[in-house]
Amino acid sequence: MTRSVLWVLAAVGLAPAPSPRPRLVVVITVDQLRPDYLDRYRPQLQGGLRLLLREGAVFRDAYQDHAVTETAPGHSTILSGRWPAHTGIIANTVGVLDSTAPLIGLAGPILPIGRAKQSVYWYQSGYFTTSRYYGDSLPLWVRAFNARRLPFEEAGAVWNLLLPARDYPEPDSVPYENGGAGFMFPHHLPADSAQAAVALAGIPTMDSLTLAFALEGTRALRLGGRGATDLLAVSLSTTDAIGHAFGPDSREIHDQILRLDRYLGTFLQQLFVRYGTGNVLVVLTADHGVTPYPERSRALGRRDAVRVIPDSLIASANAALDRRAGGRDWLQFDTGMLLLADRPRLAAQGVNVDSVIADLAGQLRGLPGVARVDRPADLAAQDTTDAVVRRWIHQVPPDAGVELVVTLKPYSIWTYPPPNPPIAMHGQPTDADAHVPLILMGPEIRRGTYDRRVSTVDIAPTLARLLGLTPAEPLDGRVLAEALAAGN
Repeated sequence: MTRSVLWVLAAVGLAPAPSPRPRLVVVITVDQLRPDYLDRYRPQLQGGLRLLLREGAVFRDAYQDHAVTETAPGHSTILSGRWPAHTGIIANTVGVLDSTAPLIGLAGPILPIGRAKQSVYWYQSGYFTTSRYYGDSLPLWVRAFNARRLPFEEAGAVWNLLLPARDYPEPDSVPYENGGAGFMFPHHLPADSAQAAVALAGIPTMDSLTLAFALEGTRALRLGGRGATDLLAVSLSTTDAIGHAFGPDSREIHDQILRLDRYLGTFLQQLFVRYGTGNVLVVLTADHGVTPYPERSRALGRRDAVRVIPDSLIASANAALDRRAGGRDWLQFDTGMLLLADRPRLAAQGVNVDSVIADLAGQLRGLPGVARVDRPADLAAQDTTDAVVRRWIHQVPPDAGVELVVTLKPYSIWTYPPPNPPIAMHGQPTDADAHVPLILMGPEIRRGTYDRRVSTVDIAPTLARLLGLTPAEPLDGRVLAEALAAGN
């Protein structure tokens, strides 16, 4: 239902950029960054987040306006300008994993950011690496950075509060957090160096390491120094790891945002020193938000907040199909989408597929926490001012094999069956999961606060306008002209 993967650095040469075009465009995606964090903790922000809020064009009503608000679909919208229905990346497990391009020197999942074979790296088990799709070996500068073994030196490190405890209003003793273990400060990394390097992805220091790697990449690749505008895309995933484990209302997420703010301040300042403030264009956004722990929501009076596990229904339906048509998992359920692998083959064996799907739809509607069950084809004729309808239309391609889409009631979440520990979750077409920050700052950007509803697919056409580029295909987004200086 979710997979957290660190996209660290994607460096892409764009086109010659006549003055006053920036030398460097930096797109920072903070995984699971909810926009209300920026308001909630604003008095304590002193670094990069504070700078962006003060000097940038801040879009307060921005969304990942599709239904499955997961990492892969969310990231796919930001620099493509296309909905998941058009990219084909509709879930963390659909349109993403590539078994033909394993990691170099390591084992782990792959989440490519695009077809272009540029410089793309991410973190896995203590090392920054890439896949065979992007290169056959790691360049010298990456190997030199890895040779410093910085993650392994964090063995036994302690994550404690940045500020005095009195500055955090959140309770620290919340037993449903972090699987019921280690839910209070301080938090300790394992004493074993290899285990610490893996666990590092779950504490704020990981973001600092990622940004240090990104800075090293800008130097090694000479970004912004080749007479053209370069693109640096940085993804910071620690907020997602901490948000899943401790929830969006935890003391841990509060401290994470404060530390992220400081890390980003240092990162941006070093870029400004290198390139000049007038030569760097910064975009900040997120791939999705998150819904609180149902346990917390129920404590606040939202009785319909439950964890929904459809696995037994799907398993029962597959068992019935196996008896009639042979043993395989015909049906798969992934974050609200029921997929059928081979409808024609099933029908050829005498199965009334429509009847099977209709029966399963009725069973899914009966699950506590389920608000509605729809066939994707039926949504096209419905009112797209309904956010749920619109987001599912933006989500599902007609040829994806998606038979049903299931929407939960607000504050309910999809979850895993035991023995997986309960976590806070995202993935729904609700505003809690879809609402994200969107800030632009730099040359030709008019700072201020903008209240018009916008989407992350608007980022790509806006950057194209600023850089004088013509998109190679139709885009779903629009240019955020209200935030651009006259003449753009």
